[in-house]
Amino acid sequence: MTGLFDLTGKVAVVTGGSRGIGRMIAEGLVRAGVRTYVSSRKADELAATAADLDALRDDVDCLAIPADLGTPDGPASLAAAIAQREDAVHILVNNAGATWGQDFGTFPAEAFDRVLDVNVRGVFLLTQSLAPQLRAAATADDPARVINIGSVDGIHAPKMTNFSYSASKAAVHQLTRHLGAVLADDDITVNAIAPGFFPSKMTAFFGDEGLAAIAAATPRKRVGTPEDIVGAVTFLSSRAGAFVTGVILPVDGGLATLR
Repeated sequence: MTGLFDLTGKVAVVTGGSRGIGRMIAEGLVRAGVRTYVSSRKADELAATAADLDALRDDVDCLAIPADLGTPDGPASLAAAIAQREDAVHILVNNAGATWGQDFGTFPAEAFDRVLDVNVRGVFLLTQSLAPQLRAAATADDPARVINIGSVDGIHAPKMTNFSYSASKAAVHQLTRHLGAVLADDDITVNAIAPGFFPSKMTAFFGDEGLAAIAAATPRKRVGTPEDIVGAVTFLSSRAGAFVTGVILPVDGGLATLR
């Protein structure tokens, strides 16, 4: 059973890895013995996160490479920086994301441009650009893994006015299926995790009262923890998940699937 979930010695890239769910995932991978590259736009914040995670284990590195995946050249530049350091990448976690909330009547066109550029185009282009390193890591018994972070907002209609975000996450889910079909012959699995509510800096504006209301509305009567998201990533990245591809896995306490 220990070997079934063992990730020791693998190499991973986690975008949006400086905070929130991305940091949770990166920390889990480092603790599991994975050499982990984290990326995000804010270089100082990213460097601090990488330093914290690098200190977790003497035998495992966590390294920072800043990049803005919403720009035309961002995905290719990140992939090039990875390729200079690694011949093979076993795990790519496309977590970087943008959101925008505004009333329907005033919701601007640029809210779609920015959000879809990061959440959809960036996911596709980075996966495309890192395909040579993913293929180099892949075998029939132990495929390379692409894990896209979608959202329950791409499954159900959210109550918030985050129109471009929900549309982008639904697109991520379909892109996951499409890429899974295309990359199966290369021994690369492509799956998505659709998280529910996980407390983070980005969701701090809900406050304690909002957090309690979200927990009460969730069938499991709580919000997500780092163990919940890390467990899902570990499963999809390990031998245990080697025969799983094209799947959208809600990690939401039943929020989108049981309501």
